[in-house]
Amino acid sequence: MTDATPDAAPTVLSWSGGKDASYALWKMLEAGESVAELLTTVSAETGRTSMHGVRRDLYERQADALGLPIRFVEIPEEADNDEYDERMAEATADYDERGVERIAFADLYLEDVRAYREERLADAPVAGYWPIWGRDTESVAREFADAFAATVVAVDDDALDADFAGRRFDADLLADLPEEVDPCGENGEFHTFVHDGPVFDRPVPIETGERVTKEVGEETTIHYRDLVAAD
Repeated sequence: MTDATPDAAPTVLSWSGGKDASYALWKMLEAGESVAELLTTVSAETGRTSMHGVRRDLYERQADALGLPIRFVEIPEEADNDEYDERMAEATADYDERGVERIAFADLYLEDVRAYREERLADAPVAGYWPIWGRDTESVAREFADAFAATVVAVDDDALDADFAGRRFDADLLADLPEEVDPCGENGEFHTFVHDGPVFDRPVPIETGERVTKEVGEETTIHYRDLVAAD
């Protein structure tokens, strides 16, 4: 199974903690759809997500403020595709037993990313679902910025200056983005952590920490802005 129609089928949302996932959750709830759980992967060694670099405890606080359970799939630092697929297969098998029918993804338009997910779900007991697929990213970005509070936690050095890491995702940031950068960062130009908005019962207090630059792979440099919980 690789797709599903937008109805009230029990659904798990693939969760990055960022703007697109939060926007997808918002639109799903507005449509009366049933979201059973959030699903994210973290490094077994660091307890952080790979692309966003966000700490596991912040995701736990975020999920609590959303009033939703969250499931973490721990991935070893040097895991290959087969090991990753094995860990995810365990999760989808459990979801099938619990009556979950689909996993929602907040992808907007990247055909290769969607094709990859569809391939991975081809033999899975749950279907894929794309609730915000095909929406105009400029409209999504502006609607999101008006409704939510989010902080940029990672930027690709090839796309943006390091100073963007740690900035609030708002109208000023959108105005400062270079023309070639997608306003939703759909091509991986930047990533965010969302800490307040219409789907939250209460804000998630955060403080910005140090900025760290790391080489990811052989050709990619990422500037991360650490976030810590503010009690």
